[in-house]
Formats: sequence, structure tokens, C-alpha cells
Amino acid sequence: MTFFYQDEKLEQLGKNILETTWKQFPDLARNQIALTWIVYDTPVIVNTGGALSPEEFWQHQVRGFSYRGMERIFPASIVKLFYLVAIHEWLEKGMVSPSPELDRAIRDAIVESSNDAASLIVDVLSGTTSGPELPPNPFETWKNQRNIVNRYYQSLGWSELETINVNQKTWCDGAYGRERAFLGELMENRNMLTTDAVAKLLHSIVGGVAVTSARSQMMMSLLKRSLNPADLPTDLEENQISGFLGEGLPLNAQLWSKAGWMSQVRHDSAYIEIPDKQPFLLIVFTEGKTNSKNRSILPFISQQFVAAMGNIE
Repeated sequence: MTFFYQDEKLEQLGKNILETTWKQFPDLARNQIALTWIVYDTPVIVNTGGALSPEEFWQHQVRGFSYRGMERIFPASIVKLFYLVAIHEWLEKGMVSPSPELDRAIRDAIVESSNDAASLIVDVLSGTTSGPELPPNPFETWKNQRNIVNRYYQSLGWSELETINVNQKTWCDGAYGRERAFLGELMENRNMLTTDAVAKLLHSIVGGVAVTSARSQMMMSLLKRSLNPADLPTDLEENQISGFLGEGLPLNAQLWSKAGWMSQVRHDSAYIEIPDKQPFLLIVFTEGKTNSKNRSILPFISQQFVAAMGNIE
């Protein structure tokens, strides 16, 4: 059973938003977008500081809408959300030792979306390092270690995570050596996520049940984004608001998010609170070279969902 149920009203609104989006952006094919939308009705069970126990929290099935929500798509830096939860799990269980340098990497991977920082986190999680190609037997050991994060997420037993792959680093220029070999000749071992999987993980963080309540709050603090234009970097490529869902929000909204983008995709995952509206979760993945460069699609979609929230009872 998924953590949300498909709601007829949300489905109608969601389909209308998709049709409006395709009309506005004719280069965006119907198989180049996936999204998951979760609405939190009163009493709101998320962003409560972990007031509910995990057992209580997961008993509350929320309502939502999903379009191609289980389609496997290359996630770019959205995968850092999964490494964020995993490293907190490792720290909580004493599987790795805390350090100022690890703290710095965790912050920079989420706040700045640093690939170098994420690389260190993957090394710490798996006990592996990048480098030259390895002989067959050592490489098999290395690959087994690198799949530890996949094994962790499969151990949760969440149906939304059954098809994901989260064992690769994120790159600026690309993988070399053993990392390139690990990707596979046809890149068949790339990271792959679905919008439903991201929604489930973000739902658990916002709900205060990812690892522990305290650690969920630490994660939330890293995901918090300022919508004040004065706080945004002048370099549009170096912030996770401009060209993403946050750009389409009113300035009085509160946003917690993690974006991902590269030459082939532009994605965002967000939890949003707006005065006088129910809080909601919105995960949107877009694919295609043309669409990845189009900085208007995600803000446009965000605006449509904000308007739709005014039509929800």
C-alpha cells in the first residue's frame, strides 16, 4: 500500500495543470514529465517537530495525485536527499563517527548541492573511494560495498523504493576509472529514482520520522530555502530557487526543497507552506535537453499548483 491515496479532486486538478503546462510548453512531451503531489489536510501531521511517533505517523494515509510517479528517471542531485537520510542513519547507529569535516560535507551537499561534498558522503557511507580501475575480485568487493545504501533502502520495505538505484556519485564532468566501470558500458547502473519514491522519503523527513525526530529536524534545517531575492546568489546556476519550484511561489511562502539539474534533466522536490492554504508536497521531474535548459517550466508548474490549492476543501 502506498503512503497516499489517489484523490478524485486532486486528480482532476492535477490533470488540468498538466494539460495547461503542455499547452504552454509544447516542447515538453507527455513522457518527459513525472510528478507527485501530496496535500496535508487538517490536522496536519507534518512539520510538527516530530510530535507523532513513527507508528502513529504511518497510520495516517494522506491524499495525493501522481502522474508517471513510478517511472524510473535519472535524478541528478535529487539523489543527495537519499544520501542525507542514509548518513544520518549511519551516524545515529554509530556506524560512522561524526566529524566537523563530515558535517561540512553534509551541509554543502544539500545547501549548495556540491558534488564534491556528496562524493565524500558516499565514500563515508560505503567505505569505498574513487580511483583507478580495479582487478575483478577487488572490484566485486568494492561494488558490493557501494550497494550498501541500496540495501538500506530496500530493508525499509517501502513499495515506492523497490525499483530505485542509489549507488552512484554525482559528477560535474563525469565518472572516471572504477567509477566509470561501475556505471556500466551503457550507463545501465546510473542512479534512478521515481517521483513517488522521492515524495515518500521527503514525507518521512517533514513528518519527523526519518531516522529520529531530532535528525529529521536537522535535515529540515538544511532543506529550508529563503525566497527573499536579496538572499539568492546572483549566479542563477548556483541557487535552488531560480528556475525551480521556489520561483513560482509567493514571497510569504515557506519552502524546504532539494533541486537537481544537468544537461538532460531539471527536477525539484519541495515541501511548501503558504498562509491560509494547506501545506503540500510537490515533486516534479522533467527530461530532455531543451526542457532542462528551460528555466520557466518548473516555476510555471509551481504557480499552477499554488492556484489549485485555493480550490481545495
